[in-house]
Amino acid sequence: MNGMKTKAPGYFATLVSVMRKELRDIARDRRTLAMTLLLAPLLYPLMIMGMGHLAESRARTQLEGELELPVVGAERAPNLVAHLATQSIKAVPAPDDLEAAIVRQDHDVGLVVSEDYGAHWSQGRSAQVEILADSTRRNAEIPVARVRRALETYRNQVGSLRLMVRGIDPAVVAPIAVGNRDLASAQAKQGRLLAVMLPYLLILSAFLGGAYLIIDATAGERERQSLEPLLATPAPRGAIVSGKIAAACLLGLTTLLLTLLAFKGSAMLAPSVARMVDVSLMAILRMLVILLPMLLIGTALLTFLAASAKSMKEAQSHTVWLMLMPMVPTFVLMVNPVKSELWQYAVPFLAQNQMLLKVIRGEWIGPDVWAVYLIAGLGLAALLWVLAVNRYKQEKLAISG
Repeated sequence: MNGMKTKAPGYFATLVSVMRKELRDIARDRRTLAMTLLLAPLLYPLMIMGMGHLAESRARTQLEGELELPVVGAERAPNLVAHLATQSIKAVPAPDDLEAAIVRQDHDVGLVVSEDYGAHWSQGRSAQVEILADSTRRNAEIPVARVRRALETYRNQVGSLRLMVRGIDPAVVAPIAVGNRDLASAQAKQGRLLAVMLPYLLILSAFLGGAYLIIDATAGERERQSLEPLLATPAPRGAIVSGKIAAACLLGLTTLLLTLLAFKGSAMLAPSVARMVDVSLMAILRMLVILLPMLLIGTALLTFLAASAKSMKEAQSHTVWLMLMPMVPTFVLMVNPVKSELWQYAVPFLAQNQMLLKVIRGEWIGPDVWAVYLIAGLGLAALLWVLAVNRYKQEKLAISG
């Protein structure tokens, strides 16, 4: 052996060996493996199913149930009160301070009949009623809409009758018949509830899907003082780091696939989920392709960040602010909705959000969008991968520890 030079293993062989070793290590920790693989696939569909059930239950209760409407001055408008009753809206006596009661959320909506309502009515003039509501309370949206729609129906009916009594065709005062034609697809309407939460949850799952494995394989080995001997071997250091990244990506991809399949499975148990989002196999495949670049980006970025961490606790601290990054486009689009443009598909997180929204809404994704998205996403992932590999090629990592 003296004077003989040990032959370094090949790059690909080293990468595969390191990847298998890391997957074996995490497989031994069955509790951690189970949490990594099953937490998101079980938790996220349950959250979505719960949200859908609560939304449907609330809408059904508020739309179909009898609405108690506190009315100030109900005795001044008996015909109006009778009309409201035909719309399942029951007029009840109003509290002394109706405005304060609505602010306290004792009532969702109230109605005030003006004191001169009867005089104006008998003279054929416009009699005033006022709807009281708090526009910042989402729970009051459906009751307010029911009251407003009932009042508009009553107004149109009485107005038409007044014209007919005077021998005037009601169509004379309506020179333009305005109709509405909603061009939104059925999937787009059904997916409005999921348009906020689902992209964020899926992007977060992809971005940090391999976080535990890569932290344990980098900062964890440094803490256990097993990383230095590994980097000191004749094996290509880039292959060693790439093998760790590949193992984390494989684990994250498995978790992501289980999560998407869990959504499809939940649609079979809860038809409301299927009505809110497309869960066909083609849609699942499109989501998987969309999230793949984000999985590579997150794993490579965390590998680069973990290179400077001397313990798992220090490396795990990075996940706190990394979890906030997928939230940025969600909040931006909520506050400032923007039209979809081609350049957006080259921006990390925003691109994934927009692409997932297209799948949820059942929209066509053109080849130019796919090209920009995949080139930008995979290009950034490759850049971060190279930076992570070069970071671990620095000699101080194998010396200082």
